[in-house]
Amino acid sequence: MKLAIMQPYVFPYIGYFQLVSAADKFVIYNDVYYIKQGWINRNRILLKGAPHLFTIPVTGASSFRLIREIKLSPDLFIKWKQKFFKLLHSAYAKAPHYSAVIALVKEAFNKEAATISELAVNSIKSTLSYLQIPAKLILSSATYSNQKLAGAERVIDICLQEKASIYINAPGGMELYDKSYFQSWGIELKFIKPGNIVYKQLEGEFVPALSIIDVMMFNSVSDIRVMLNNYTL
Repeated sequence: MKLAIMQPYVFPYIGYFQLVSAADKFVIYNDVYYIKQGWINRNRILLKGAPHLFTIPVTGASSFRLIREIKLSPDLFIKWKQKFFKLLHSAYAKAPHYSAVIALVKEAFNKEAATISELAVNSIKSTLSYLQIPAKLILSSATYSNQKLAGAERVIDICLQEKASIYINAPGGMELYDKSYFQSWGIELKFIKPGNIVYKQLEGEFVPALSIIDVMMFNSVSDIRVMLNNYTL
């Protein structure tokens, strides 16, 4: 059984969904420490041919608190998301799949969520449903009771609890994890390497690694499903 683990992000880039697709089970790592100025509550869309960073307002953000503990700002978030919907209209109204995708985004943002983790999970589930990707998602905070562990030891413990023989990690994990150490526990460590994904945007040179929102705005579901298989292990 193949397992993958990753922190929750709001409408993450297509590589995130490649990782979900490559695994039999996908663990949303929501009980590790939040990273300020990271990508948990931020992402990029395309605006006038250039990447535009958006930041979802949260309260009590701290590197000493777990992701699942970081709350959406109760007052600012409602106002922010209305502005964000207008921003998406300005950016993508002429995109071929605007109507379907803006409905998807609004559905995800309007679902009940008190924390950035819940909002991110809503966005991931909505995207998987739209792309017709069957996936078994597991919240780490609700399942494993192993917060006393950290790093590779905790990942291995999750793999052992799930009886996973293969652990698939994002490319950034190559600097963190040792294949021989995983092998000593009977787990094969693999890293996913996304292929070159390029598609037609509205204007200018292609801008890669944007939110999956951008991918969905410009590509059909069938075309995106082909892109999701464009990787090697």
